[in-house]
Formats: sequence, C-alpha cells, structure tokens
Amino acid sequence: MIFRRAIRRLTLAYTAAQLVLFGAFALAVYFYVTGTFDFDTAEVQGEGGLASAEQSFATLKNALIVIYAGLLLVVPITSWLMARAAMAPVRRSYELQQRFVDGASHEMRTPLAVVQGELELALTRSRTPAEYERAIRVAADATAGLVRLTNDLLLLSRGESSELALGFTEVDLNTLVSDAAAEASARQPALAPIVLDPSVGEPGVGTDGVRLQASEELLRRAVGNLIDNARKFSAVDDAVRVSIRLLNANAIVEVHDDGIGMSRTELAHARDRFWRAEAARSREGHGLGLALVDEIARAHGGSLSIRSELGAGTVATLRLPLR
Repeated sequence: MIFRRAIRRLTLAYTAAQLVLFGAFALAVYFYVTGTFDFDTAEVQGEGGLASAEQSFATLKNALIVIYAGLLLVVPITSWLMARAAMAPVRRSYELQQRFVDGASHEMRTPLAVVQGELELALTRSRTPAEYERAIRVAADATAGLVRLTNDLLLLSRGESSELALGFTEVDLNTLVSDAAAEASARQPALAPIVLDPSVGEPGVGTDGVRLQASEELLRRAVGNLIDNARKFSAVDDAVRVSIRLLNANAIVEVHDDGIGMSRTELAHARDRFWRAEAARSREGHGLGLALVDEIARAHGGSLSIRSELGAGTVATLRLPLR
C-alpha cells in the first residue's frame, strides 16, 4: 500500500512537471513565431499578406493545442511508468530489508526461547546440581549460537563498507587455509575429514606461499565457512578436499565435496541471507554462511562461485586478487 501511494504521488508530480514544461515550450514557440514575424513585409503585400499570416498563426495555435491535448492523454501514462521505474530499486531494497529483519528475528527467537525455557524450568523447584548443570549447559549452547549469529550479522554489515580495506595486512594464504581447516576439524571432529591439497601445505608452513593484502580474520572465517558447509552436507566417510592455485593474478581457493549437492533452484538462492534448502533445515546453522563468504569475497575485490549437482557434490571457488 505504501508503494502504491508513493507511485501515485510520483505520477502526479511527474505529470504536472511535464505538462507545465510542455505548456511553457508551446507558448514560447507561439510567441517566438508571432513576435519575430515581419509585419512590414506583410503590409507591403496588402491585406492578402496579413490574412495569410493570421491564418498561419491560427494554424500554429491549433496545432499546438491539439498536440498539448494529446499530451494530456500520453503524459500520465509515461509518468506512471517513470514512477514505477523510480520506485523499483526502493521497493526491492525495502523487501530485502524486511526479509532480512524477519529472518534475523526468527533465528534469534529460537535460541532465546531455549534459554528462557531452560532457566524458567530450573527455577520452578529445587533441583540437583546435575540438573542445574544440564540446564546451564543447554542455555550456554543456545547463547553461543546466538553470539555466532550476532557476529555473522556484524561481519555482514562490515563487509559492505569500504572502510574494511583500511585494516588489510599481508596474509599468507597457505597458512591461513591450513589453519582454518585445522580449526574446522577441531570444532566438529565427527564430520567428514578434510584433505588438504599439497598446494596448501601444513599448518605453520607456507612462508614462501601465496601472499595477498587482506583481512586475516575475515578470510579465515570465509574459508572456514566453506569447509564447514562442505562437511555438513557430506557423509562422514567422504573427504572434503581443499586446494589453492594461482590464475591470472588471482589466488583461487577451492573446496570440493561429494555430498548431497544442490539443484539449480537451490543454487540460485544459496547466497541469500537466512535462506536454507529443505535438506539443510534439520542441520545446525542460520543460513548465513555463504552470504557471509560472498560479502567477504566482494569486500576483497574477489568473488565466490559455486558449481553443484544434486547428488553429485559441490565445488565452491573463492577468487581473491593478489594485488
């Protein structure tokens, strides 16, 4: 409703502006023609010359009136089209913001409800130390998930700012990737194993490896998210492979898995904030992982591309310029 009213008002404003402009132009043409006409020559030609001039003026006036009347029909339509075109990006931005707020509210509501429920249950009556410990652990886990969600939202907002580049330092990509893989493995040891390509090396190795200007914290988060995603949707006996290569002054980090993969429809929405495929709803996460990686890549002047086939795995490629 708010956009309909805005389009209506813009249409009226555009219509009024165009009609005033065309009206002023028509008057200027008419008065210019009549004002610059050489009446002396017409008088020399006699009454026939004056009559011919007056007839020409009348014809010009009628033509301008007919054209202006036609504009009264055409201008509202063009104004409406212009108003819709002007409001389209605003509407798109508003819808994205609403979707983001709705998604964030939904994701925050669940852990908050868990924390509230556990604490209220623990306070209903006296309990054993073990029961209190269990309630505290559940509340702490839910709080940790909420903290991760908040940090992701903060990183997303930072990733859209050009100020991010002010904190770039020289980063050894080999060491960063191997460290991110080690952290991911320690964080969820029961998931699929991680196999590092020889191009990556071992943690702490790579002083002569690929170096680039970047935010070490954000890049480690991006690589870690790609690895976590690959492991989350892979069988425990299917290894997730990570490699680094150079291509046209770019560092390419690839994370390849043989997991469940994605359909074309799912792939089209994979980087939308808070969007999750049906197969992912039963798994841990908030639907921010790939959106965050995409923002981090763009903040570094790079890009994220994903190739996937349902039932045949996924290849996530992070491209980072070396400059």
